[in-house]
Amino acid sequence: MESQELISFLDQYLSIHSIEDDSNNGLQVESQGEINSVGFAVDACMDVFRKALAEECDLIVVHHGMIWGGIRYITGSIYERIHFLMKNNMGLYAVHLPLDIHKEVGNNIQLAHLIGFKAVGEFCIYKNNKIGLICEGNAPLSRVIERMDAAFDSHRSWNFGSDICKKVGVITGSGTYCLDAAIREGCDTFISGEPKHMAYHQAQENQMNVIFAGHYQTETLGVKALMEKVKKKFSVSAVFIDSP
Repeated sequence: MESQELISFLDQYLSIHSIEDDSNNGLQVESQGEINSVGFAVDACMDVFRKALAEECDLIVVHHGMIWGGIRYITGSIYERIHFLMKNNMGLYAVHLPLDIHKEVGNNIQLAHLIGFKAVGEFCIYKNNKIGLICEGNAPLSRVIERMDAAFDSHRSWNFGSDICKKVGVITGSGTYCLDAAIREGCDTFISGEPKHMAYHQAQENQMNVIFAGHYQTETLGVKALMEKVKKKFSVSAVFIDSP
């Protein structure tokens, strides 16, 4: 298929031009020719690029791209990555915050589905976006943890609150700075990717359960869901490239 057809779909479907972000979302490295195979991954790194080459990918779609506000110098690892992509005629498309908060394939909504809770609202403002989900349900904390362990195989939890989860604040990746907002929303449980030191006492003093399932792990959800969307819409092969 034509490269521009897929890029235009991604731009519009993910609303990359209407969501303020630190990432330069969209096509970060251009390639020539048609796209027959697309790799989906969390990070733009050499391990992913090499695996994508082995899979004969023409385009790589990642959550964490290479360009965050601009490139000052094309040296070191930046040079190696760009040179590798261009030498092998592989494009790179990045989508950060628009993938986190997307209502269908986003990291947050996919995590809400995973734990069996319903998204009922949003919380925690970053730039011009509310980047977390308020989710409601009724399940033992142990069951919520079991569901995440089944998907991610690991977690860290601070069990300072109720044994029953009813109102959960969800924000994947590095979202611990939104813990205070979750407390103000009356959440009994907060789920994110990675911990921050001072959040421990904040959670303890507010009797809040907190579950961390890994920055990388929680953000595999969105790229996998987006991959399935692309596979259904276009006649291209697609593969998830795992690089924890």
